Amino acid sequence: MEKIASFTIDHTKLLPGVYVSRKDNVNGNVLTTFDIRMTRPNFEPVMNTAEIHTVEHLAATFLRNHVDYKDRVIYFGPMGCRTGFYLILAGDYESKDIIPLMKELYLFMSTFDDEVPGASSRDCGNYLDMNLPMARYISKKFLDNVLNCITDDNLVYPE
Repeated sequence: MEKIASFTIDHTKLLPGVYVSRKDNVNGNVLTTFDIRMTRPNFEPVMNTAEIHTVEHLAATFLRNHVDYKDRVIYFGPMGCRTGFYLILAGDYESKDIIPLMKELYLFMSTFDDEVPGASSRDCGNYLDMNLPMARYISKKFLDNVLNCITDDNLVYPE
C-alpha cells in the first residue's frame, strides 16, 4: 500500500502551527483539511485525553456557532497521536486565511469559564473525562507561542 499524504510529512521537523493537510474535491466542491498542530511531534509531551476532549467540545461548539464559518465547518476533532486537531472547512483555503479565526477560537478557549458544552451523561459518551483548566492552559500556550507570532515555518509543512 502507498503511504497516505500525512505520513509523508517529516514529523521530526514539524513545528506547532496551522497547516493545509490536504484539499479534496467532492462533487465540484473543495474541502480543505487543516492540521492544527499544537505540540511539536516527538519532541514535546503529547496532550492528555481530558484536555483534548475539552478542547474538542469547546472548539466544535464555537466553530459551529461562528457567524462567518458555521456553514463551512465540516469537522473538528483530535489527531490520534494527541499532538493536535484536524479542522475540515468547505472551501479552498490556505493556512494564513484562517489565522484570524484560529486566534479568535483559541482566545475563546483560553478564557472560557463556564460549563463545558455537552459535558453531561446525556450529551457525551465520556463526559467525566474533561479538564477545563488544562484546556485553557494549552489553548493560551498555543495562542501566545504560535498564533500571535506566526511565521511561514508554522504555516507551510517542512521540506
